[in-house]
Amino acid sequence: MPEASRRLEGKVAIVTGAGSSGPGVGNGKAASVLFAREGAKVLLVDNVLARAEETLAIIREEGGEADVFEANVINADDCSRMVDAAIDLWGRLDILDNNVGISRRGSVLEISEEDWDFVMAVNVKSIVLCSKYAIPKMIESGGGSIINISSIAGLRAHSSTPYTTSKAAVQGLTMSMAADHGPDGIRVNCIAPGLVYSPMVAPRMDSDLREIRKNAAPLRTEGDSWDIGYAALFLASDEARWVNGVILPVDAGLTQVTPVTYQTLTQQQYAGPS
Repeated sequence: MPEASRRLEGKVAIVTGAGSSGPGVGNGKAASVLFAREGAKVLLVDNVLARAEETLAIIREEGGEADVFEANVINADDCSRMVDAAIDLWGRLDILDNNVGISRRGSVLEISEEDWDFVMAVNVKSIVLCSKYAIPKMIESGGGSIINISSIAGLRAHSSTPYTTSKAAVQGLTMSMAADHGPDGIRVNCIAPGLVYSPMVAPRMDSDLREIRKNAAPLRTEGDSWDIGYAALFLASDEARWVNGVILPVDAGLTQVTPVTYQTLTQQQYAGPS
C-alpha cells in the first residue's frame, strides 16, 4: 500500500456504488479505499450490501475508518437516510462521490421506454437526490466537494443512446450545481472516465478487445479504476480548492483524437515542417 499523506484528514465522505459489480476493483471501491487511506471516514453505500462490505474489509485491514449503508439511490427516502447515517456516525459531511451508473444499449428506435427511464433514473436522478440531502449538511460543515462520475460517452457518441444522453446530462447537472452552490463553499466537479477496464465491463472483454481499447488513445496504456479513484481524490482534497464546475476526462487522451486522424498520425512518419 502506498504511504498516504492524509490529505483528507478530518473529513467525512459518502461514496455511492462503493462496491464492485464483480471481481476486482471498480471506480467506487477505488475511490473509497483512497479516501480512507488519506484520512477520511467513509460511508460505503451500495444497493447490494455484500459488495460494500468487501470494500469495508479492505479499508479496515489497512487501518482506515468506514461503515456500510444499503440504499437504492433512486429512492429519495434512502438518500435522506444515507446522509443522516453519515451525520449520526461522524457528525459532519464534506465529500459526496456520486458514482453509480448503468447502461442499456440501443438507439431511440430500439430502446424501450422502461429502459430509458431506468437509465435516466440511475445515472442522473440519483445524483440529484443524493446531492439534495447532502448539500444542506455540507453547508453546516462549512462547505465541501461533490464529485459526479460521468463518462467520455457524454462528450462523444456511444453505442448506447440512453447512456450517452444520461452522461451528457450529468455534465450539465454538474455545471449547474457548481454555479448554484459555489457561494455555499461547495465545489461540484465531474470525472469523465475513458475506456477503463473495470468489473463492470470485464464480462464483455477478451484479450483482443482489451488490446484495441488500450491502443485507441495516444498513451496506449490500459486505464483502471485506480486512475478514476485518484482523480476523485484530487477533486475531494483541498488541493482542488479552486476547481469548480470542471468536466475532467480521465481517458489517456482519447477525446482529443478521432479514429481517422489517429490512424493517419500513427501510420505516417512526421518529418517536421519543410
